[in-house]
Amino acid sequence: MPSQNSDKGEAIQASGESNFKKAAKKAKKQVDNLLHVSLNIAVTGDSGAGKSTFINAIRGLEDDAQGAAKTGVTETTTEATPYQHPTMSNVTLWDLPGIGTPNFKAKTYLKDVKFDTYDFFMIISSERFRENDIMLAKQIQKKKKQFYFIRSKVDNDLRAEGSKISFSTEEMLSKIKTNCEENLKEIRNPKVFLISSKEFCAIDFEKLVDTLVSELPQHKQNALLQSVPVSSMAMLEKKVRMFEKAAWAAAFVSGAVAVAPVPGLSVACDAGILLAFFTRCYYSFGLDEKSLEKLSGRVDRPSLRVLIKSNLVLALAAESAARQEISALAGGAAVEYLCSLVPGAGSALAAVISFGLTHRLLQNGLKELANTARTVLREAGLQ
Repeated sequence: MPSQNSDKGEAIQASGESNFKKAAKKAKKQVDNLLHVSLNIAVTGDSGAGKSTFINAIRGLEDDAQGAAKTGVTETTTEATPYQHPTMSNVTLWDLPGIGTPNFKAKTYLKDVKFDTYDFFMIISSERFRENDIMLAKQIQKKKKQFYFIRSKVDNDLRAEGSKISFSTEEMLSKIKTNCEENLKEIRNPKVFLISSKEFCAIDFEKLVDTLVSELPQHKQNALLQSVPVSSMAMLEKKVRMFEKAAWAAAFVSGAVAVAPVPGLSVACDAGILLAFFTRCYYSFGLDEKSLEKLSGRVDRPSLRVLIKSNLVLALAAESAARQEISALAGGAAVEYLCSLVPGAGSALAAVISFGLTHRLLQNGLKELANTARTVLREAGLQ
């Protein structure tokens, strides 16, 4: 019993709450926020503006990949079309028809696309934002939801002007943004972000993510941050800090604290939560094969995959198919598997009864995954 009480006290202290019941409620909520909270992103704009390319880039897909949103210079979107994130199933991007198209009149647009479905809107244009874009922004504003203007295909503008002797990338980008803001003067403090279709993670991508994270409700921030591509070391560290904050809750909800049942919280060891936690880190940090391949192509360094030496990363890669049914794994066997992945975790029995040990297991695994991702980014030159 002393050991059990010690685990209980340690778990309560880690939660920052005053008693076990409050700690249990907070832990369950944090794990739900990490793994299950839905995020629905609406992407709209005229045909050819780059909506589908934007959706594919956020999802880490090339335009010609299986499951990618259809792209084209003509209007390819005739109805609101959902595209689920390939590794974060709780995140969905919606390709919406452009406002003012024959079946989606400007005055009834929000009703026709089911406005309440979406957490926020991205309004995309590859040139000037038009009257319908401004009208849509005003309608969204009245309904008190966030919207953001994305000026796409900026790489085309830079390429067109790049041959001039007096060309300056910084001055050109400043000019484009100023023109957009002047074009949107009817909107108070318009939030405009410049995005390149070829180098998606360049220019204003991280500024866009930072803005979204700062303005989304707390329970939606984790979903967004997990789903966006790792564009730099700074972006990776934001993701790492997010998972560090959630590690105690995953340890708690996994049933590592052997106490009497609390309504809504299972105290039987749920190794599926531990595996789900590591799997989320694995995909969010861009350590899966597809992400590594895409990054290798982007920076023209084909050797990135050979940098993976971590036993934990290799095990997650080898078991990727099983992870689709992660919740079906047997508790005891899965705990043994997890303990074998992280040296020093101790016996499976100990992991079942010790909050502290399970918490350390998560911290050690997270550290190993984060260090592997840092190595990859340094080799890729994305400091």
